[in-house]
Amino acid sequence: MSSLSSASVLPAPPAAAKSLLETVGPAIQTSRDVPRVLAIAGSDPSGGAGIQADLKSIAAHGGYGMAAITALTAQNTTGVCGVHVPPASFLSAQLDAVSDDIHVDAVKIGMLGDERVIAAVRVWLEKVKPGVVVLDPVMVATSGDRLLQESAEAALRKLLPLAHLITPNLPELAMLLGETEAADWAAALDQGRRLADQTGATVLVKGGHLNGSTCPDALVNTAGLLSAEVVEVAGERISTRNSHGTGCSLSSAMATAQARLGDWEASLRAVKPWLAGALRTSGLLEVGAGNGPINHFHHVAQPERRGGFAELLRAETVADLEDIYGLGFIRGLADGTLAEKEFAYYLAQDAIYLNGYSRVLARASALAPTESEQLFWARSAQQCLEVESELHRNWLSTRTVRTELGPVTKAYVDHLLAASAGGSYAVLVAAVLPCFWLYAEVGETLHAEYVAAGAQAGHPYAEWLRTYADEDFAAATLRAIEIADDAGRAASLGERKAMIAAFRQSCRYEVEFFDAPSRHS
Repeated sequence: MSSLSSASVLPAPPAAAKSLLETVGPAIQTSRDVPRVLAIAGSDPSGGAGIQADLKSIAAHGGYGMAAITALTAQNTTGVCGVHVPPASFLSAQLDAVSDDIHVDAVKIGMLGDERVIAAVRVWLEKVKPGVVVLDPVMVATSGDRLLQESAEAALRKLLPLAHLITPNLPELAMLLGETEAADWAAALDQGRRLADQTGATVLVKGGHLNGSTCPDALVNTAGLLSAEVVEVAGERISTRNSHGTGCSLSSAMATAQARLGDWEASLRAVKPWLAGALRTSGLLEVGAGNGPINHFHHVAQPERRGGFAELLRAETVADLEDIYGLGFIRGLADGTLAEKEFAYYLAQDAIYLNGYSRVLARASALAPTESEQLFWARSAQQCLEVESELHRNWLSTRTVRTELGPVTKAYVDHLLAASAGGSYAVLVAAVLPCFWLYAEVGETLHAEYVAAGAQAGHPYAEWLRTYADEDFAAATLRAIEIADDAGRAASLGERKAMIAAFRQSCRYEVEFFDAPSRHS
C-alpha cells in the first residue's frame, strides 16, 4: 500500500492551494466543520444516483460538494439506456481546475467507465494526495446494467491501494476478488478481510444484498488502523423498493463524515442511521416507476405549506361546531322560535363580551409584527365598539334586559385577557380567532337556512342573521385565519402547542356562550 493510504494524518495541500490556516500543520486538518468534498463519478439525469446523489449526501452531512464528471448516462429508476464517456483529458482538466484553486479535504470516487478514465484519476490522486479517499467500485448498477467495461476491471483493481476506504456491495466485492458472491455474512466478512489485506485499505462490507431482517455493515482493516480488525455496526433492514443510489450516497456520506470526524468508526455510526432514515422515508418522494431514490434530506425540517396550520386548527373546531348546531338556542335562532328573553340575554352578554374583546384586539394590534396586521386588529377592535355594538344598543334599548356580567362571559373574557397578558402574539391570535371563525361559520349556516326557508317576513332575528353573514365579516374572518396560520408556521413547537390549547379553549367558550341563554336567562 502507498504512503497515501497508510497515513494517520492528512498530508499538506499543494503549495498553490495553501492558506494561512493550512500552513499551521496537518494535525489541524484532520477535521473541518465544512469539509470540501470532491465527487468523481458519473452523472444520473434522474437525480437518484451518481454525482447527483453524491452532492446531496455531501450537503446532507454538512460538506461543500464539488463534482468532476467521468461519464454521462441516460438512465432513470427503471434502468440505464446508455453511457457516454467523455475524453479522459477533459476529466483531467476538471480535476486540475478544482485542485489548483480549492483545497480538497476528501474525495469520493464512483463510476469510472474505462481504463483511460481510471488512469487519469490515478495520476491526479498521486499528484494531489487528498487526505480522505473513498472509492466506491461502481461496476454493475442495481438494475443489473454494467457500468464498467470488463477490460477496465484490472485497472480498477490497481487503483484500490490509493484509497483509504473501499465500499463495494457484495457482487462488486466478489468481482474484485474474482470469486463468487458471498452467500452469508460470515463469507462476506472473509472476502472483506482478503480485499483489505490485498490493498491495505479499509473495506466497508455491506449486508444490503443479504436476506434477513437485519442489515449489518462492517469496517474491515488488517493493518491495525481500526480498534479491531472487524468493526461491525448492526442495523435493521428497511423494506422499500426505493434504493436507487444507496451505494453512491453511502460512500460520499462516509467521505464527508470522515473529513469532519477523522474516525472511520465514528463516521459509520453517524452515517448508517441517516441512511436508514433515507431509505425508510424514500416513498415520500414519489419519484419514478421503478427503483426510486432515497430521501437524502429526510432529517431536514421542511417548511410547512401555507394553510397547513390553519387546517390543523380547523380540525379542532369540528366537535365544537357540532355541539353548537345541536343547541336549542341555535335551532330556535334559525327558525325564529327562540324565546325573546333568551335572545335578549344573549345580546346583553355579547355587548359586554365585545367591550372586553375590543381591548384584547387592541392588544393584538400592539403586538403585531407588521403594519398590515396592526391595522387589521385595530380596525377589528373599532368594529366591535362601533358596528356590532350598535346593533345591540338599538335592540336592547327598547327592552328590559338583565345586563349583569354572566359567568360564561366573565370566564371567556378572562381567558382572552390572560392570553393578551402572556406576551405571545401567536397565542393571542389563536385565542381570538374562534370568535371570528365560529361566528362566521354559524352565521353563514343560519343565514343560508333562513334564505332557503324563503327569508320569511317577520323573522324576529333576521337582522342578526344578516349581520353575521355579512361579506365584510367573512373577509375579516379569512384574514384572521391567514394571520393565525402565518403565526403558527413561524412559531416554535412549544408555542404551537400553546396556540392550539388557547384556540381549543376559546372554541369551548363559544359553545358555552351560545348555550348560556338557555341556562341563565
